[in-house]
Amino acid sequence: MTHNVLVVDDEPKLCDLLASALSQNDIVVFTAGNGLHALKVLECEDIDLVISDWRMPGMDGPQLLAEIKSRFPQLPVIVMTAYGTVKNAVQSMRNGAFDYIAKPFDIDELDITVNKALQFRDILKDNQRMRAELDEHRQIDSLIGDSPSFRRVLHAIDSVRESNATILLTGESGTGKEMVARAIHTHGNRADKPFVAVNCAAIPEGLLESEMFGHRKGAFTGAVADRVGRFQQADKGTLFLDEIGEMPLALQAKILRALQERVIEPVGDPRERKVDVRVIAATNKNLLDAVANKEFREDLYYRLNVFPIPLPALRERVEDIAPLARHFAHTLGAAAGKRFSGFSPQALQAMARYSWPGNIRELQNCVERATIVASGAVIEEEDLPAYLFASSANGGGTLIAEGSVPADLEAALAEVEKTYILAALAQSNGVQAAAAQLIGISERSFWYRLKKLGIHVDKIVR
Repeated sequence: MTHNVLVVDDEPKLCDLLASALSQNDIVVFTAGNGLHALKVLECEDIDLVISDWRMPGMDGPQLLAEIKSRFPQLPVIVMTAYGTVKNAVQSMRNGAFDYIAKPFDIDELDITVNKALQFRDILKDNQRMRAELDEHRQIDSLIGDSPSFRRVLHAIDSVRESNATILLTGESGTGKEMVARAIHTHGNRADKPFVAVNCAAIPEGLLESEMFGHRKGAFTGAVADRVGRFQQADKGTLFLDEIGEMPLALQAKILRALQERVIEPVGDPRERKVDVRVIAATNKNLLDAVANKEFREDLYYRLNVFPIPLPALRERVEDIAPLARHFAHTLGAAAGKRFSGFSPQALQAMARYSWPGNIRELQNCVERATIVASGAVIEEEDLPAYLFASSANGGGTLIAEGSVPADLEAALAEVEKTYILAALAQSNGVQAAAAQLIGISERSFWYRLKKLGIHVDKIVR
């Protein structure tokens, strides 16, 4: 397992010596010439251990140790001192240092001390991961619903959770695809290993390959050190590729190879690395349409679609709205120090009539707002946002009159899409990021839809 170690010393030769000695042990070494530089490195990189000199100009070792213990309390620090005095050693241990080494130091002694500190760090990380996974296990209760369509989802999760099959989760934005992915991982045969989630639409295209596969130092401008990619981070565990339909075609071939051959190549490194990863992908796009339009590789689609699980929209599981709303009111109310006994019948009816284009995410946002404005233990109809009732006034969310069929389905759907986007922009006062969140899509998808539909935001905001 690769570890990242930060060496802090104002003597460049000593930094180079330590970097050379430590890099033999599968360790990536970062260096800093003073305490302020070290803090900047800690803010940008995932460091497992700091080895710091005791005396340095500016921010010295004791001051840096105090800052690290304040900002990164679980990060072990080994202090170096040229004096080897008991006074300095005792003081550093009292201030939270893991251990100390005296200059000049023996390489074997250094290796032993560093290995102990890294083992300590690994134990802390494992404990953090187990606590997080326990929290996730408790959150599985939020996979709430007893409708026939959702029972099919629960049955699919139970069928596939113990296998290593690649899974493709499909459905509209906000239907809970990441939560389902976490449920599969948490209740599967890799539950004690990492769960790593990547939003393919949120990472700039130029950085996506490095993010997935990692890179070697100097591979491109800004690659100041080796970086481990998401595939290696998820080794032996689960890699969740959200919004896989937004992945650039150039990268899709490399993802396909990683899935087929279980090997990756970091950017700038010709050496192959074996990985053992269970992949769960998710999309709100119709990938078959994307394949037909040459926007998605057909071979990658079939490699991902080994075990498809379609997630129903919330409007297709109306009977689940009330229990989901009660669950959100309980958890969100508790977080805000409020206690709610439920919703009034009128409030539940209003929520049942609404079409929920943003699905479960929109319902959660709606309930969160209601818990803020509600003054009593029961959430009333007037505590709900006004847009729920605007939909009801227009026919309870029905988009076309009964018995009518649009002559041009694409144009009709585009008009519906435009209506929702304009409503979201109006509600968010023209803030595009907020509008995208309201209707449960990524900012990247939102910008694409604005361009496709010819919507100019400066004509909407007054």
